[in-house]
Amino acid sequence: MALKAVTLTHVRYHKGDRLGHFLAWVSLVPVFISLGGFVSHFIFRRELQGIFFAIGLLISQFINEVIKKSVQQARPETCALLEMCDSHGWPSSHSQYMFFFAVYFSLLSCQGIGLWGIKNRWFLNVLHWTLAVLTMYSRVYLGYHTVAQVFAGATLGILVGAGWFWVVNSLLSCYFPAIEDSALGKYFYLKDTSHIPDVLKFEYDNARAARKDNDKGYKSN
Repeated sequence: MALKAVTLTHVRYHKGDRLGHFLAWVSLVPVFISLGGFVSHFIFRRELQGIFFAIGLLISQFINEVIKKSVQQARPETCALLEMCDSHGWPSSHSQYMFFFAVYFSLLSCQGIGLWGIKNRWFLNVLHWTLAVLTMYSRVYLGYHTVAQVFAGATLGILVGAGWFWVVNSLLSCYFPAIEDSALGKYFYLKDTSHIPDVLKFEYDNARAARKDNDKGYKSN
């Protein structure tokens, strides 16, 4: 059967398989989150919770690679047909990434930490858990992993995500003010907004207030 690839990271699916095409793009969600999400977050926001969130994902992927090289479990035979089996399969790094992301994001929401108000959080929680499950399913459907491999990745992602959330918010968050006040923090404009319930509304209100102050100053001149 002819194969076709999503060329961004060369995820292959069977030509003419619309579901496979859709799931090939779903399996790229970790790439979009890393490049489009966390890179843009650092460029435009530089919020410490988001930065430590990204650090946790890097740690999770490092743990995944260590386990893969230690266990050295082969990918399924279906992967050989895709000619993409140059790495080990247990646990699935895609599943681990997405379930780490989902559990960490949900814990942030439960603690009232994040950009969005409470009224919008239910939608975002449903969205990222749906994407996590679809990503896990896509890796099996496309032939890159076995069911056991994706469930192992999901389980590890949940455990590492919950553990890293506890480390950040129980042990490290007390140092956030010091990081803000450090020379490095001032140079890169690092900030902690975890004490603000709805950061988007806070920034919106302050931006409008600043504009009104500027308008008043302009008129008085």
